Amino acid sequence: MKSVNLQDAKTHLSRYLDDVEKGEVVVLCRHNKPIAEIRSIATTEDDVPEFGIYDGFGVSPEFFDPLPKDLVAAFGGL
Repeated sequence: MKSVNLQDAKTHLSRYLDDVEKGEVVVLCRHNKPIAEIRSIATTEDDVPEFGIYDGFGVSPEFFDPLPKDLVAAFGGL
């Protein structure tokens, strides 16, 4: 775990993000008092759950089809 003050973090943010990508946790401090942590949220393909991995549960290919236009319109076009 690495602790850095905010000014240093602003100046060298990309350097600290490189450390975070490598798995390190960076603690942000204000006046040497810890206020936040930066940690990786990256996932690997192994972390992504698969549909249909449990017995009796499955997802048909149609599940991924676009929604009908009238249904989309009913939700305000979102």
